[in-house]
Amino acid sequence: MKKRVFVGGLHHESDTFNPIITGRDEIWVTRGADLFTKRESSYSGIINTLVAAGYEVIPSLVARAVPNGVWDHDYYQELKAELLQKLKEAGSIDAICLSLHGSMRVQNLGEAEQDLLQAIREVHPATPLFTSLDMHATLTKRMRHAADGFVGYKCAPHTDTYETGIHAALMVIRTLEMGKKPTMAAVRIPMLIAGEQSETSVEPMKSLIKELRSREQQQGVLACSYLLGFPWADGKENAVHAVVVTQDDQDKADLLAKELAQIFWSRRKEFGFYNETRMPSDALKATRESIESGVYPVVISDSGDNPTAGSSGDVTNFLSLILSDPVLSKLDPPLLYQGFYDPQVVREAFEKGVGASFECLLGAKFDTVKSKPVRAKATVKALKEQWEGANGADLALLDVEGVDVVVASKHVGCYDPEMMRVLGAEPKQRKAIVVKLGYLEPEIRAIAKRSMMALTTGSSDELFERLPYKNLPRPMYPLDKEFEATLELI
Repeated sequence: MKKRVFVGGLHHESDTFNPIITGRDEIWVTRGADLFTKRESSYSGIINTLVAAGYEVIPSLVARAVPNGVWDHDYYQELKAELLQKLKEAGSIDAICLSLHGSMRVQNLGEAEQDLLQAIREVHPATPLFTSLDMHATLTKRMRHAADGFVGYKCAPHTDTYETGIHAALMVIRTLEMGKKPTMAAVRIPMLIAGEQSETSVEPMKSLIKELRSREQQQGVLACSYLLGFPWADGKENAVHAVVVTQDDQDKADLLAKELAQIFWSRRKEFGFYNETRMPSDALKATRESIESGVYPVVISDSGDNPTAGSSGDVTNFLSLILSDPVLSKLDPPLLYQGFYDPQVVREAFEKGVGASFECLLGAKFDTVKSKPVRAKATVKALKEQWEGANGADLALLDVEGVDVVVASKHVGCYDPEMMRVLGAEPKQRKAIVVKLGYLEPEIRAIAKRSMMALTTGSSDELFERLPYKNLPRPMYPLDKEFEATLELI
């Protein structure tokens, strides 16, 4: 008789400094048999591996959204209840394997994963439970003790999501086939690290990931992970964690987790920005100089308002600075800025039509604290209705006082150059491009002759000392520089 494994998941990176509440319209849900038809992310790796091994997969749902503010409480409870009902209806099962992010938060509730895992444990208190996690998962004590094993991504940018799903499924298979109880240990490391300082192709993360992989080759070790936490969430348990899962050997799990934590802490001062990084005004000066010397396209990341890190995508401070620049606001072809989340301006652009001009207040519709709307005359250059590449968002390309600005009706990532191209703007032909992003994704990086990250303001501010933390435990590196760290099991 086939062994039966229940599969589902929730995926979101929630920025508590972003005032937007992520609601029903921003969340897409894949249910039941539809989960078998896609090859994307970790849940597909889980399902395909289990099916290939001859297991029966009982699919429930996977809900996802672009990183944003915390989730709407009522909709989360609705999806949670649906998943739990599917779990109850599944009857007798041998294991549970989930695809979770690890840094999802819910309005008036807090960390979602610990809440969901504990609710699952009330239904199945002893069934083996494993989950894949994002590298930027925030591990809490309740979350750690509600599961049998976690495995996180080992690549940043996250090119190994599918492979991490495979890894989670293999932990299920090894546990069920060998009959050994999984044992897990996690050690807290009091650090905050942004993704822009932890790319795995460069040091120190390159070597630190090798430390994980070498230990995973040891007899009886199921998984080793560094979970880096999420710096743009003001949580009481936010930190980096070293996590190890073994086969019925708690002492070994404890020892390896402590060892990995000590190695990570010993290299804390090596973390930094790997790419060219500048303050906003200096970034514009360097861009002008690069263009004058014939080195372009120059791609600048508006890192403080990065929607793929959970920021609102409507902070205007950097755009205002560009509009005041007598050179960059008058480039031919114009500087291309991708993009802004402003449904109202997109609606006006569609009402006016291509070629029309109108007075608008662009940006700062959702986050009204960190910046002010840009008052400008905008000319509609192109429109794209319900573009599939941006979760069905309507897109507009506007000439805003000499700068070409992409504006979206939904909160979407701004990393894909195809978003520019569907609006008739070929980025390779531009001298300067700004994207609301942190580190550049491979597609946009390939276009740049020179790239730099501007340390702009917003809900994904790379300079943590500018963020209004209230709940974060201290001391915490790098906010606190010199202190004796207590690396303890949680």
